[in-house]
Amino acid sequence: MDYSMVGPAIVLGFGCVGSSIGCGISGMASHAVMSRVEENHGKFIGMSAVSSSQAIFGFVLMLLMKNSIQAGTLSPLSAIGIGFSVGLALLFSSVYQGMCAATGIQAAAKQPAIIGKCFAALGIVESFSLFAFVFALLLI
Repeated sequence: MDYSMVGPAIVLGFGCVGSSIGCGISGMASHAVMSRVEENHGKFIGMSAVSSSQAIFGFVLMLLMKNSIQAGTLSPLSAIGIGFSVGLALLFSSVYQGMCAATGIQAAAKQPAIIGKCFAALGIVESFSLFAFVFALLLI
């Protein structure tokens, strides 16, 4: 049995699962708020989609890891280690980013002027998935 693509599959899977959970959490908050306010719906929808970027990071890493394994520059066991650890970082980052977006959506509904500050907090949470992404690139 060939286990060579387990690592790339793990990083993609965890990134996509985390993004879907994060977008689901923030999307539910967005729906609730849009039913109560008359404006800024686009900003709420945009904020609820922020945690989808971790799925993109997982996809890019999956492709790069697959190519490295096929080229013989990355062992399948190393790919599993990288895929699992970076995938978990992407998963948790996107889930917590979704939670952060949900509270930002609720806060911006009450005080629309703070929506930019809420996006700043989302960027801070995003930075941890970006760090994991870059560190994985260095290891591949």
